[in-house]
Formats: sequence, C-alpha cells, structure tokens
Amino acid sequence: MASTTEPAPTPAPAPTVGFDLDMTLIDSRPGIRACYQALAERTGTYIDADLTVTRLGPPLVEELIHWFPADQVAAMADLYRSMYPSIAIAASPAMPGAREAIAAVRQAGGRAIVVTAKFEPNAKLHLEHLGIEPDAVIGDLWAEQKAEALREHGAGVYVGDHLGDIRGARAAGALSVAVPTGPCDAGELAEAGADVVLTDLTEFPAWLAAYRPARA
Repeated sequence: MASTTEPAPTPAPAPTVGFDLDMTLIDSRPGIRACYQALAERTGTYIDADLTVTRLGPPLVEELIHWFPADQVAAMADLYRSMYPSIAIAASPAMPGAREAIAAVRQAGGRAIVVTAKFEPNAKLHLEHLGIEPDAVIGDLWAEQKAEALREHGAGVYVGDHLGDIRGARAAGALSVAVPTGPCDAGELAEAGADVVLTDLTEFPAWLAAYRPARA
C-alpha cells in the first residue's frame, strides 16, 4: 500500500545578507560632521558640515568636490581619511536594531557581510568599536559597484538606506531591503524599486524569520 505521508518541507537555505554601513548599521552623522569641521579648520576652507550629513551615501570625493577645486580633491580625501579615526569613530553610535539584525542572520545559519562606499579600514574601525562582527567587510564600493561584492559572497539580500543601495542590490540580482534611516524617505525608496521597505532595522529580524519560510 502506497504511503500517504506528505514529504517534509524543504528548509529555506541559510541566507547571506549584505548590509550598508552609514545610516543603515551606524549613525555616522556626528562623527562625519565633526571630521568635516576639523577638515575646514585644518585647511581654512568653508565646509557646511550640517549640509554634508544630509546627503551621506555616495563616495567621499563626491562631497569634497563641492568644497575644493577638482585638483585638490584627492589630497583632501587622503587628509580627511587620515583624520577620521581619531575624530569620527567614537562619536558614531550603532543604529537601533543593528546588532540584532546581524544576530538574526547568524541565528538563521547565514552569513552577514557589510558592503559600503566608506574607506574600508575606517569601516572596519567603526564596526570593531561598536562590537559588531560581520563575516566580511568590503569597502570603497558605491551603487552598482556593490554588486561585485554581493555576487562574490552569494548575497541574496542587501539592506541599505539609499537609492544607490537599491541599484546595487538590483545589479547583483539580490532582494533590496530598504530602511528610511538615511537621506531617502520611505516613498523615495519604494519608488526607486526597493522590494521591501522597513521602518528601521528593529523590524528586520521578524521580516527575515517570515522571509525564509516564504522562500521555501
């Protein structure tokens, strides 16, 4: 007699999830603001530090071009990055839910990676200072460039706060999960093509718990 026992459902594979850094995992505004103020004082160049922190996301040089002649931007970027560790790291707290989001990926048996436009050594310093330990940190990648790292690590989900993060996820064929904790509001993120828009990372563990069975 044939068995009528239903086969056990196949569990969803353990996910690899990529996270952006600035304004996704960390609130880097206080540190970056202080670093721009120090750069202005050091160079005698006016920089509106309050304005700079309203448009975080793109690479450093894209901000510096607003304040320095093009032929000085590379040198100013090097100077800024050299000043950054002593000024910006301790001043930048974790975003609400950041640690729990990384932990949720681990509890699901997955890997959590950070893919950011920030200078990689400084990105690592932020995470070390905050005690956040992803499986890999890849810096110096912006927008579609982030797809390189996401594909290399097999990330099926990328979490970010900027339209550039959505573009990076799409270029990698990954699900775009967005949080309006940076310069882009929820409507902008949805309109730009985010697959999921959460209020902030505190909602991520519950979302991930539901997402995995849905995939299976």
